[in-house]
Amino acid sequence: MSNFKVGCSPITSKLFAGNVLKNGMWGQTKHDVTESAVSAVAQHLLQLDQKMQFNYKGEEYEIKVEKVNKKKDNTK
Repeated sequence: MSNFKVGCSPITSKLFAGNVLKNGMWGQTKHDVTESAVSAVAQHLLQLDQKMQFNYKGEEYEIKVEKVNKKKDNTK
């Protein structure tokens, strides 16, 4: 039996989704979901107006989405 997981490749830093076997290895089919996964997380945080904290290699990190450019006012 296998489980569906999303993980980050330590070699390429790409995000993959697919089945992981009991031994922890990826199954036969995995999909590169890097762009859609990052975009989905950003949209999720924006919709909930939240930031996300997580632990990586014993260090605490935070993801926050901020708007970087304002729309130009074309009414002038």
